[in-house]
Amino acid sequence: MAPTASTAFELVIFDCDGVLVDSERLSNQVFADMLGEIGIAVTLDYMYDNFMGHSMAHCLELVASLLGRPPGPGFADTYRRRLRQAFEADLQAVSGIAAALDAIGRPYCVASSGDHDKMRTTLGITGLLPRLEGKLFSVTEVARSKPAPDIFLHAAKRHGIAPAACLVIEDSPVGVTAAVAAGMTVFGYAALTPAARLTAAGCERVFCDMAELPALVVAGKKPVAVKTLNL
Repeated sequence: MAPTASTAFELVIFDCDGVLVDSERLSNQVFADMLGEIGIAVTLDYMYDNFMGHSMAHCLELVASLLGRPPGPGFADTYRRRLRQAFEADLQAVSGIAAALDAIGRPYCVASSGDHDKMRTTLGITGLLPRLEGKLFSVTEVARSKPAPDIFLHAAKRHGIAPAACLVIEDSPVGVTAAVAAGMTVFGYAALTPAARLTAAGCERVFCDMAELPALVVAGKKPVAVKTLNL
C-alpha cells in the first residue's frame, strides 16, 4: 500500500469579506447603487458574479469597460465613504466565526483583496480585530491581486510555512482560483456563491455553517498517494 502525504494543516488563511465579516451584501449593494447613479443598472447577482472577490483597481477597470470611460475621479473615494457609513450602521461578523477561530487549533491569518484600512475598519466594527491583530495581509503588499496567487504565497512565506501545508477559506471563485494557483488546499464557504461554482473553481470541500469549520480543519485534507521508487 502506497504511503500518503501529510494531511495536517499548519496554517489557516482566511479571506476577509464574506468569510470573517458579513460585508459582501452591503458592499455590493452600495457599489450597485452607485453604478445605477452613473447609468449602469446591475443586479446584486451580477455584482456577485463579476465584482465579488476582486480588488478595487480591478473593479474600477470593470466599471470603465461597462461605462465606456473611467468613472469620475471621486468614484472610489465616494464609494469608500458610503460603504463605511453602511458598515457602521449594519455590519456584523459572519455567524459563528468568532467561535470557529477560537476552536480551530491552528495558527491563522487573513489574506484580503482589500487594503489594511478597510480590514481594520470591518474587523474593528465587528469585534474581531483583537483576534487578528498582527495577522492581516493585504493585496496592497503584493504585485498582483486575486486570481493571482501572490497574496496567499506572501502570507505563507511570512509565516515560514510551505503552501502545501496551508488551508485557505474563501467564498468567491476568484479567491479559490488564487489559492489553488498558490498550491494550497481550499475550503469554500458557500454563503452567497453557489456551492457548485466554488467546487468548479477548485475547492476540496464546501460548507455553509462556520460551526462546521473546526472539525473540517482537524479532519485535514484528503490523503494523496505518494509514488515510491523500487531501487
